[in-house]
Amino acid sequence: MASARASSIDSVDRGTLRRVWLPLVVASVALGFFFVSPIGPRDGLRWVGLGLAVAGLSGVMFSRLTLGRSFSIVPKATELVTRGPYSRIRNPIYVSGLLSILGICVMVRRPLFWFLPVVVVPLQIVRARRETRVLEEKFGDAYRDYRERTWF
Repeated sequence: MASARASSIDSVDRGTLRRVWLPLVVASVALGFFFVSPIGPRDGLRWVGLGLAVAGLSGVMFSRLTLGRSFSIVPKATELVTRGPYSRIRNPIYVSGLLSILGICVMVRRPLFWFLPVVVVPLQIVRARRETRVLEEKFGDAYRDYRERTWF
């Protein structure tokens, strides 16, 4: 019994490592690369951009941790998560991800990079609408009440 329980705990830990912490490390390394790269001017705005990007990345990871096993790439309704950042924002991963992208844009200040938010925002809006339909079908009035209390 104890070995089955330990095995279950190990698989959860490895799953959390793979789904949450590995992406955090990869994103942090990429963010560090952008910060030290020769792309863009080296001035105070670079630090502002780094701050925005770090805040956004932190928001993405905190939101992802809050979702736990409810996280999925394709919209599905397993649980209506309304705690943590989800108590104020329905899509904190999207908002935080955009903040990270804007931070990188401020850091490097290259016109090509500003194309990213122009593409990402409409895609995230479409994705959020799909998720809304799925959640509303599954949770009905509970989700509609939640929508009224939260932003985006």
